[in-house]
Amino acid sequence: MENQELLKQCESVARKWVESPLYDKATQDAVRAMLESEDKTELVESFYRTLEFGTGGLRGIMGPGTNRMNIYTVGAATQGLSNYLNKNFAGKLDQISVVVGHDCRNNSRLFAETSANIFSANGIKVYLFEDMRPTPEMSFAIRHFGCQSGIILTASHNPKEYNGYKAYWDDGAQVTGPHDTGIIEEVNKVGVGDIKFEGNPALIEVIGKAVDDIYLEKVHTLSIDPAVIARQKDLKIVYTPLHGTGMMLIPQALKQWGFENVNCVPEQMVKSGDFPTVVSPNPENAEALTMALKLAKQIDADIVMASDPDADRVGMACKNSKGEWVLVDGNQTCMIFLYYIIKNRKAQGKMKGNEFIVKTIVTTELIKAIADKNAIKMFDVYTGFKWIAREVLLNEDHGDMQYIGGGEESYGFMAEDFARDKDAVSACCLLAEICAWAKDQGKTLFDVLMDIYEEYGYALNKTINVVKPGKSGADEIKQMMENFRTNRPQEIAGSKVVCTKDYLVLKTYDATGAAHELTMPATSNVLQWFTEDGTKVSVRPSGTEPKIKFYIEVKGEHFKAEAFDKAYAEAVEKVKAVQASLNI
Repeated sequence: MENQELLKQCESVARKWVESPLYDKATQDAVRAMLESEDKTELVESFYRTLEFGTGGLRGIMGPGTNRMNIYTVGAATQGLSNYLNKNFAGKLDQISVVVGHDCRNNSRLFAETSANIFSANGIKVYLFEDMRPTPEMSFAIRHFGCQSGIILTASHNPKEYNGYKAYWDDGAQVTGPHDTGIIEEVNKVGVGDIKFEGNPALIEVIGKAVDDIYLEKVHTLSIDPAVIARQKDLKIVYTPLHGTGMMLIPQALKQWGFENVNCVPEQMVKSGDFPTVVSPNPENAEALTMALKLAKQIDADIVMASDPDADRVGMACKNSKGEWVLVDGNQTCMIFLYYIIKNRKAQGKMKGNEFIVKTIVTTELIKAIADKNAIKMFDVYTGFKWIAREVLLNEDHGDMQYIGGGEESYGFMAEDFARDKDAVSACCLLAEICAWAKDQGKTLFDVLMDIYEEYGYALNKTINVVKPGKSGADEIKQMMENFRTNRPQEIAGSKVVCTKDYLVLKTYDATGAAHELTMPATSNVLQWFTEDGTKVSVRPSGTEPKIKFYIEVKGEHFKAEAFDKAYAEAVEKVKAVQASLNI
């Protein structure tokens, strides 16, 4: 009965799309075909809900329908954002302005131009990038031009069927409270008839190379040890943009830093929203680096780097102590960044004692060990770089502390404060410098990782993604989270749970079950469990994909590099035991 009611609801909404003169013919023809099809799966998936404009913007499969990315859902988002900007900055003396950027995905340019037209139709000045550009450059441009907001059309590393829309505020970071909820309220008020699609060309300024040059100059200021690059300028680098925006700036940035032997994967230096050479354009996945590793073996490279389609995240591979190519995960990469930045800023006398770093709550606790031992202040924040950027902004406004780096386990790192989102452009350059620094000492990046483990302890991190697509999947994920809250684990893999953190109710529960307040800037649907033996498990539904994510961290015993294989094998078994305990 419930399914029949849902189908009737979807058919009713779909017919309005077919009958209304506000929708274009191609869209109406596609919706009509769904209505006439015997199989109603596509109809239900396209219309069972309205694609929600959340705190992270929009992300979804492209196509006609209320639950799809198309010019109407993008248009409603932009009209709502325009309305909010015009209300929020009503007394502004100068004109309200925004930056509009996009990635390589199918329809990204269409959605960007559509959004630029809508902003301009609402009297807002638009700086529109001439072609695809990295997300961090869009973030930089907001601050560079003194804009009040900005958007980027991208679905990051999602499969080719997806696209997305991320909104940013005047600090160059993704929108946080109270503006996020204010924008959502405005977007929810917008009907298709309210969207002003007819743009004002006089208010749209196309930008490109001039901004690229200024941004790349700023990226170059992040180099800590130019002398080591000069000595290792022939470092063999293999880089791939995975058909995305990284090709626009990263090879150029590496050369500007002084690296003369940058080898790009030619087949993947081709702009394409179909991502023809990979199953998924995600640098977290080993498969995405297949072609880059093949080239690396051919030329005996020192490092492999891959950026995702909007060039805000970087995946990396290097040779281990046996000369075999191994992938370095996001937790390890983040550790390497912060270890190098702290160690070498100290060595060059650049530390003033007011520095701080930031990590997300699901990222490895070894970073806290590095910070504590080096007397560096560390902030723990929610997943997402808007929270890292928020700490940068708070410390700008209320103190004289200096941000020197922050990252998360999902391959994102932000080395700068001039852009306020994770940045693969600066990350690739800094990684190459770290590799050069290691080679200058007769080491590899893998050796650097072993040095970190020897000094700060060993931990293995593994993320388990349980995919649950569609409405039924969303319901199942919701039930899983409710079950974990109702039946809190008392032990995991044989070790007693000594602390549970529930960020939805902002409570911490100790081993006795007693509750204590948890201080965070907002609530979030995340649970964490900490055990006596140092295991940490975090669980949360993904905010951008139909899956629930489990982040597992297990600690090893006293670590020696020569015993890495043994330590790794033991940790793998421990992770399996954790999975068995939680039935995942």
